[in-house]
Amino acid sequence: MTPVNYNQLYYFYLVAEHGSIARTSELLHITPQTISGQISQLEHTIGTALFQRQGKRLVLTELGTVVQGYAADIFQLGDELKAVLTRQHSSWQSFSVGITDVLPKAFVYEMLKPVLQLPVKLVCREGELDTLLSELAINKLDMVLSDQPIQTGSHVKAYSHLVTESVMAVYAAENLAPQLATGFPNSLHNRPFLLQGKKSIIRQQLIGWFNQLDIQPEVVAEFDDSALMQAFAQQGLGAFAAPVLLEAQLKANYGLIKVGEIDRVTERFYAISPERKLSHPAVLQLVKALQQPKN
Repeated sequence: MTPVNYNQLYYFYLVAEHGSIARTSELLHITPQTISGQISQLEHTIGTALFQRQGKRLVLTELGTVVQGYAADIFQLGDELKAVLTRQHSSWQSFSVGITDVLPKAFVYEMLKPVLQLPVKLVCREGELDTLLSELAINKLDMVLSDQPIQTGSHVKAYSHLVTESVMAVYAAENLAPQLATGFPNSLHNRPFLLQGKKSIIRQQLIGWFNQLDIQPEVVAEFDDSALMQAFAQQGLGAFAAPVLLEAQLKANYGLIKVGEIDRVTERFYAISPERKLSHPAVLQLVKALQQPKN
């Protein structure tokens, strides 16, 4: 097969995007005849027309629409490569990460700890996912950490990378944990419980789990901030759910005891980047550390 001439493909892509050879000619400062000739050569190579005329307008053929989709991906990757090379040249002096405010703080620390081994300045910003994605889109952030992937149809061109996941468990203070451990999970019925706020993806999973088992805990408080929820739990004001992978930290930092595991509820953690392929050394270090098997 004859290789695709990417110069010809680029001319086609711009004409397809702008709908006009004349407009593309103005943008590139190249004569319309040159652009038209290059597209004709591309069509000759492919063996079929990519445009058809409707009056004075150029309209993509069915195959032209397919080629346009591939061309968009190709040239977007080219732009990403250019950005990566530019940042590589600047020696990756800093790593700016956005953290959604619903993520457990202890988990965020464990996620970002490998980055501290690198000669970069770590900059952390916390906020709601939509706000952080907007900052990612204008290159104010290198990555966003979230408990949910970027949604289909988002206005931000970014990619979600699953970095780790964990089943959930219920934790409580020492004065409450022994009572709840006996007969778990039915022991949670009518007992004080601290629940994640409405912005948390895991909240709905927990409510579904309670409903499945016909358990109705007494929800005494809801929290968007996981550290605040853990502080309340430390005072014995209720049990709460958190990832199993945080068991050691919750015991060491707050004296909280695992009551039992919720094997039907899994929390997933995503790194959202503007690149299809992860390239920043801090991101690669983070993902590598998280994906290593734990003993």
